[in-house]
Amino acid sequence: MDIPGKWMREFIPGIVDSVIGTSQNCRAGAPQQPLNPALRNKNHRESLKTPLSSALVFIMLILLCSKGFALEDPLKSSPDDISRLASWIESKLVICYLKLGQPGLALHHSHRSIIQNPSHFCNHLRQAACFRCLHRYSEAARSAMVAQCLYVLAEGAGPDTSDLLQLYWQAMTQEALSGEVSFSVLYTPFEKEDKAEKIKEANKAFAEKYPDYVQHIFTDPHGIHLLPENAESHPGQQYLLTLGFRNKEIGKTVEKFVTQNLPVFPGAETFWQNSGKRIMAAMAFIGSSKIKVRIPFPSGTWHQFHHASLLSHLQRGEEQAQVMAQAMAELATVPYLQRISQEDDKLLQSLMADAMDILAGRTGERVWTKIQKVTACSKGQESSLLPGQEMSLNLLCSNGRKERRCQGGLWGL
Repeated sequence: MDIPGKWMREFIPGIVDSVIGTSQNCRAGAPQQPLNPALRNKNHRESLKTPLSSALVFIMLILLCSKGFALEDPLKSSPDDISRLASWIESKLVICYLKLGQPGLALHHSHRSIIQNPSHFCNHLRQAACFRCLHRYSEAARSAMVAQCLYVLAEGAGPDTSDLLQLYWQAMTQEALSGEVSFSVLYTPFEKEDKAEKIKEANKAFAEKYPDYVQHIFTDPHGIHLLPENAESHPGQQYLLTLGFRNKEIGKTVEKFVTQNLPVFPGAETFWQNSGKRIMAAMAFIGSSKIKVRIPFPSGTWHQFHHASLLSHLQRGEEQAQVMAQAMAELATVPYLQRISQEDDKLLQSLMADAMDILAGRTGERVWTKIQKVTACSKGQESSLLPGQEMSLNLLCSNGRKERRCQGGLWGL
């Protein structure tokens, strides 16, 4: 898969985007139960001929689905049936809005399709397409990586599909780096050597290779990174990721956010508008090659809760909804990517309930704010939720906080 970078960045995403929702693999996520007969008549089939009319039909389907009437026999439909149907409808809306040139709306529906069915790889691939259209290439790379992982875990049988997913992931990673000027990266193969010694070697190698990015250098000590390029020739090859920055303060802040489980984010709007964007760009890139995440807040979800809180104070409801929907999609996917303990699962469910409450405008104390308070009171904000600490995850998760469900899975977005 040694393909010229520019050709891959421009051509491969177009191939993948053109087949999203049309391949047999993607159709596998369609609902198994038949639709309500009223939704299968000729008039509705005629109305699906344009993206706009299709979107209106699928919006109507979503409303019916939320009330349990979208399937032919609602009384015999299981919650999983309705969740799959809701996810399928949301995925159709993603395609409609992409065709209409509205990737922002498409992205929101891609999050919702993942929340309803996080195990289906095509939902994550559509999310990657939305991120790509919005020029958020690091996040597109992560979505493509997750899609590839889920496809492999589901024992996908098509080698061509697997190759395309790897190429899409690779193309998005290259696109993210090609436009980045504030930091550079180096991947170092890692087996079972002494990790501390290997990190020292990686930092030294980075300084020699990228002298313009040595104001601050660090290697991610938490988690092993994966790359798509060597998926065939070196299956399972793992890497250490080293980052170097032109700006020392930016680099030190990114390192703090990476090395602390629960860093404290500034609440000022100026942070998110100025240095915050460059910091989050580096954080997003780090997440684009790290499949295994740290509980309770995977792949930047902690900063998404903070950002959503700020957007709420600024009364920017649409942006807040986007941020929280993305956080929910990340949280919903975690159990399908790695093994988690029963306590971690309860905590993830509580955080999902937090996100639903925030989206619904409900008030009250949140689990994530309790975690923040405990973190802020301990050892200069350096500690985190680890086994043996004073705060019990069971106490957090059972304190009157239960996942809000109605038939068909999670609603209230």
